[in-house]
Amino acid sequence: MGDSANTGLMPPANSRRAPAARGLLGKIRTTLEMIKFEHSIFALPFALVGAMLAVHGWPAAWQMLWLIVAMGGARSAAMTFNRIADRKFDAQNPRTKMRALPAGRLSLRFAAGFTVVSCALLVLAAYELSPLAFKLSPLAIAILLLYSYTKRFTLLSHVVLGICDGLSPIAAWIALRNDFTLSVLLLGAAVAFWVGGFDLIYACQDVEFDRRVGIHSLPQRYGIRAALIASAVSHAAMLALLLVVARMEHLGWLALAGLAVVAVLLAYEHTLVKPSDLSRLNAAFFTVNGYIGVLFYVTWAGDLLIH
Repeated sequence: MGDSANTGLMPPANSRRAPAARGLLGKIRTTLEMIKFEHSIFALPFALVGAMLAVHGWPAAWQMLWLIVAMGGARSAAMTFNRIADRKFDAQNPRTKMRALPAGRLSLRFAAGFTVVSCALLVLAAYELSPLAFKLSPLAIAILLLYSYTKRFTLLSHVVLGICDGLSPIAAWIALRNDFTLSVLLLGAAVAFWVGGFDLIYACQDVEFDRRVGIHSLPQRYGIRAALIASAVSHAAMLALLLVVARMEHLGWLALAGLAVVAVLLAYEHTLVKPSDLSRLNAAFFTVNGYIGVLFYVTWAGDLLIH
């Protein structure tokens, strides 16, 4: 996101820098902590459901393995590159200044190498899965990396992030079927609305900082109340699209019951965050959405296996 000369701000002087990660395993561990690798649980369930919808059952073990490798590579590349692109902004933000790159615990060179390896894993997995997936893998990488720069010039960065995650079930379908249908495109759109919606909530905590340094976001432009309303609308659209997909794919009572509980969890998420009180934002963003991803997968995968 540019440098301090462009923003008019200087990175804070850290008199005591955190110790650098040592050894290959230590650096990998630090990188995975930096990108919150455990949060892959957000998009992975939707990718696996996309795969199961493609075959209306359980894919072969080797297909599941390569799908997980592809998802891990895609998210690791996107998140590490995002940390690289944002490192100077992170150094200026009190909330993020102790992240691995601005704190000096990880070198820029290692992070860049980790990004390249992650992209290579995505391409390798796509090659192993299907010809069309392999051909489209460079486009997927371009979209994943582009997101990191959208906050510099558009408040629609939340939409771009949603699209990045929304590609996961579509890519899984393509990998197994070498084609795509309307139902999986709608599933991808549902994921895009879900992720874009909770990213709007997450962005509310940095409104003042974003205004100060010129980062674009909907909360920065229109305020926290408007962002929370837009988030609720996005999540309503997600539920509507998932209901359409369930009908198109002839899913049964278990998938519909799962959707009902997801709706309750989303409603609960929106009670946790208010324009005047963001103290429970992390619970809304991380905990509730993690439950939503797992619940969606268990109920939809279970329905597909039952039927």
